Amino acid sequence: MPGTIAVLRTSPVRVGGQVDESQAYFHRLFWTFPPCIEAFRHCKPLVSIDGTHLYGKYGGTLLVVIAQDGNSNILPVAFALVKGNGIKAALEAPDGGWLPPVAYRAFCIRHVAANFALTFKGKDARRLLVNAAYAKTEVEFDYWFDILRSEDPAMCEWANRIEYSLWTQHRDEGRRFGHMKTNISECVNSNLKGVRNLPVYSLVKATYERLAELFIRKGRVAEAQLGIGQQFSQHLIKCIEANLKTVRCFTVTLYHRDNFEFTVAETTPTGTFSLGTYRVSLANQTCDCEYFQALHFSCPHALACYAYSRLTWQPYVHQMYRLSSVFSVYRMGFTPPIPEGFWPPYDGPTVIPDPNKRRAKEGRPRSTRILTTMDEADLNRLKRCGLCRQLGHTRQNCPQLGGPSQTRTHE
Repeated sequence: MPGTIAVLRTSPVRVGGQVDESQAYFHRLFWTFPPCIEAFRHCKPLVSIDGTHLYGKYGGTLLVVIAQDGNSNILPVAFALVKGNGIKAALEAPDGGWLPPVAYRAFCIRHVAANFALTFKGKDARRLLVNAAYAKTEVEFDYWFDILRSEDPAMCEWANRIEYSLWTQHRDEGRRFGHMKTNISECVNSNLKGVRNLPVYSLVKATYERLAELFIRKGRVAEAQLGIGQQFSQHLIKCIEANLKTVRCFTVTLYHRDNFEFTVAETTPTGTFSLGTYRVSLANQTCDCEYFQALHFSCPHALACYAYSRLTWQPYVHQMYRLSSVFSVYRMGFTPPIPEGFWPPYDGPTVIPDPNKRRAKEGRPRSTRILTTMDEADLNRLKRCGLCRQLGHTRQNCPQLGGPSQTRTHE
């Protein structure tokens, strides 16, 4: 497709101490497509980068760069095939363009918590660290951090070795849009499971075809919603409706008419006890609860101020949450790929796989990932029987096992 960016890096092939100019070893590859580049202009201004291992004859890692539109749809925007997981080295390269003020890094809290659990055992300590990371205000962060310190001061010393802006939400200045994990990348990893054992050409082709199908499907949905007059994404509407349910027992006081600056006092339903007071500035779209700044749409306190002033919340929403922006993500389509017989002639060296990267282990590679300390199991999830497909038991203790329908009589 015209406008596709593909950067191939090779290493020389040596035969008898001499470089063979007719061949080159595959080293790494980066690629992205024009619709993905255009789509990112209308997505949240953040990307999640994660790697997934290749399961083919040759080892390697497929790095996927994931964006998210205003309706929480995940969208791969770039890919790279590398020898190892080189995310950290690429982000720290001086000429890579990933350093402030152009771009800012942040760590996935699941990975931070997994490293934390290697030193400090126990789910309670890990939970306290995660709660501190999710805190939107410094007061809330200090609350959880003090509990963590009371458990073991060494835990806080471990956490303090990481810059707060890299793993806490209250110091990220709203750049995360509330995303604390790379699970949006891991959702794509599961979708790419069928292509991770393919050769390079087939893998690149598969990403092109699957993205083309994704753009058609999501574009139709957004266009249909625009056709019936919707203005905002369904994700935003659900969040606003949930916040409206909490707008009760609020006392709103106006302090500045032109700048729309208020205080909002929360009380219990009986009005006996105060639950806190928050300053809200609609002109600056800020609230002391930091919800407004972190997620870029109205918190319950701001919604209470709209009701007090007889305003609507729609003008105080980030442009990215508007349905017109969601539709613009998928507006540009893909073109049918050129058949191989019509490709332009190529006069460069033949790119071949590096035999040193061939898997030494014989047999079929594992396609199911083994759970690690980073994985969070749902202890409350009921098991489903593999025999009768009912919840609450397994095949070993299924009541249908050995029942009348399973018994045969021989006469």
